[in-house]
Amino acid sequence: MAQFRTHTLSNGLRVAAEIDHRCYSTAIGYFVHAGARNETDRESGLSHFLEHMMFKGTATRTAADVNRQLDELGGNSNAYTSEEQTVYYATVLPKFQDRLVDLLTDMLSPSLAKDDFDTERQVILEEIAKYEDQPPFGAFERVMEIYYGPRGLGRRVLGTKESIESMRVEAMQDFFNRRYRPENIVMAATGNVDFDGLIASLETLTQSWPDRPKPAAPPSDDPSSLPEGIAIDANLEIEDASQAYLVRIHRGPSMASEDRYASRILASILGDEGGSRLFWELIDTGRAETATAWPQEFADSGAWFSYLVCEPEKLKSNAKLMEGVMTRTANDGVTTEELEQAKNKAMARCIMQSERPSNRLFSVGSRYLTQQNYVSTDELLERFKSIDEQMIGRVAKEYLLESPTQVIASATSVEA
Repeated sequence: MAQFRTHTLSNGLRVAAEIDHRCYSTAIGYFVHAGARNETDRESGLSHFLEHMMFKGTATRTAADVNRQLDELGGNSNAYTSEEQTVYYATVLPKFQDRLVDLLTDMLSPSLAKDDFDTERQVILEEIAKYEDQPPFGAFERVMEIYYGPRGLGRRVLGTKESIESMRVEAMQDFFNRRYRPENIVMAATGNVDFDGLIASLETLTQSWPDRPKPAAPPSDDPSSLPEGIAIDANLEIEDASQAYLVRIHRGPSMASEDRYASRILASILGDEGGSRLFWELIDTGRAETATAWPQEFADSGAWFSYLVCEPEKLKSNAKLMEGVMTRTANDGVTTEELEQAKNKAMARCIMQSERPSNRLFSVGSRYLTQQNYVSTDELLERFKSIDEQMIGRVAKEYLLESPTQVIASATSVEA
């Protein structure tokens, strides 16, 4: 039986662990409250840039040492940045817990050398260019910028070409010292965890973290202007695009909302890639290549996305069909058969994901970082079981009937 334990170190670092000694692996990660919404215009893309720099070496390890030692531990390791957090994680055999904690903790005191910074800047610029060349050509970023505004949750995780080119290593060092403080970080662990040993190691390894300098806050942005490199036109003209890409946002439930469980089930009924209402209406009929919908939860906000890909001349009619499916779902509800099927899929997925500590790590760490609470697998299953047709109908009416914010990416001017 899994056991959840927490502890706050003397320096303010929070530790949250879902412990199950039946597991054959241990997953550990640092969850840092540093994401795109925490940046200013001059810092746009800095959280993601900094994530890259964490693998470039420390005072005691070179970049080669960091990568070699991660490989030596034999597990899976990586990092990612989102609008609200940056995460560094790995999964290893339990006997390597101490070595992994030492390595990850050391990585969170990076050298941030100027030569590495200048080299990695080019990697980031290539990543931005590559992403902008791929469908749907930045349409998701654009719709977030229009819906939330170009700052906060609407700020691009990668930043812009302009912000990355003008960025300086001193700005990164200041950002690191402001955001990477122990009280702003959660160490999460799942699986076969030696919790007491973990706490003892962290007390020693992180004792100097509070000594990091505290730079002044950067100048505030001018809310009356757009950040450099940002446009909020709802139409993206892509010269070589052969299809049209429509992205829409409705309001959705946050991570703190009880509506999030019913919304996930509703999304399965409405927009799963196979067997959903949008699938049968638009994909199975050959009208569209992609037609899907899903909720995205943030700490204090949420969004319902819908996404349609089809031939440009079919976009307007297909968009109306998609709207019709969503409106009918909100007005008429769902069938008992649909609901039971979606609940069974959600619970099966939940159970299968819970078998791996590496999967549970992100749920435990992200939730404790943003909400300061814990949802067990059993509790999640009970939440799904309790959902009935009335709950689905209420959530559908709450979120699907408002006029959406939309962006279209295509080679020619089309309407939806």
